[in-house]
Amino acid sequence: MSPVATKPKRKRDTRAAILDRAVDLASTDGLEGLTIGRLASELGMSKSGLFAHFGSKQELQLATIDAAARRFVETVVKPALSEEQGARRLRALVDRYLDYLEASVFPGGCFWAAATTEFDSRPGPVRDRISDGMRAWLDGLADQARRSGADDPEQVAFELHALAQGANSAYQLFGDRKAFSRARAAMMRRLPEPD
Repeated sequence: MSPVATKPKRKRDTRAAILDRAVDLASTDGLEGLTIGRLASELGMSKSGLFAHFGSKQELQLATIDAAARRFVETVVKPALSEEQGARRLRALVDRYLDYLEASVFPGGCFWAAATTEFDSRPGPVRDRISDGMRAWLDGLADQARRSGADDPEQVAFELHALAQGANSAYQLFGDRKAFSRARAAMMRRLPEPD
C-alpha cells in the first residue's frame, strides 16, 4: 500500500479514536463540558492537532452525537434486526435497549438522556441533531408497534422510551439496579405478544 493511501486511513482511525473518547467524556461531563482543550489533554494531543479534525466546538459536538448514534445502533438496533418485523423485533429492540442501559455502554449512563436534558431548550444545530436521533429511535419503535398491530403505535413508543429513561434515571441517581427489571416487566406487559 502506498504512503498516500495510508494517510486518509490513519486520519480516519485517529478521528474515530478521538470521537470514541469524546462520546465517553460527553456522557459524564455533557456536550458543553466537551472542549477541544480537555479532549486534547485526555488524548495526549495538541489542541491544534485536534482542532484540525473538527474546526470548532460545535463541529466536535455534532460529530460526537453522530458517534454516539453509531454506538447505539451497533449495540441496540443491529442485533434486533435479525428478528421478524413487528412484535418480535419490537421486543428485541426494547430488550437490547435495557441491556444497553444496564451495561453502562457509556460511563455516564445513557448519552441520549444526558444530551436531551442538556439541550432540550437550546435551539440550534446541536439540539437539532439530538432531536433527529431521538426522533429516529421513537419512529423505529412506533413502526414496529404498528407492524405488530398496536392501536396507538406512537403511544406505545412513548411509553417504552419513558419506562427505559425512568429506569436509567433511577439507576444513575439512586444506584437502583432493580429499576431495569421493573422497567422490563412493565414493558413486557405493554408489548403485544408475538404471533
